[in-house]
Amino acid sequence: MAAPTANASMNPTTYSPGEQMLLTVNYGDADHQRLTVTVTVADAQGNRSAPVSVTAVIDPLTVTVADDSGRTWSRVSDNGAVAVFRAVA
Repeated sequence: MAAPTANASMNPTTYSPGEQMLLTVNYGDADHQRLTVTVTVADAQGNRSAPVSVTAVIDPLTVTVADDSGRTWSRVSDNGAVAVFRAVA
């Protein structure tokens, strides 16, 4: 099994009090895999519905942010590989 990876960055690296801070986290998990499930419903007479497919990710990663100053970090966006969080300096 591969370990999940994460890389966090802030631009700029210094902020004035009250200024908005943005933190970008690039993350991934080489072991998470997509699984497609296809379902067909049949009755006792053998009539069948059209197949329906759903794709799910097994063990998706969840990214949260906390710091030792007690700031509240809000998630601005997260596409499953890059998450952006906002807080006030």
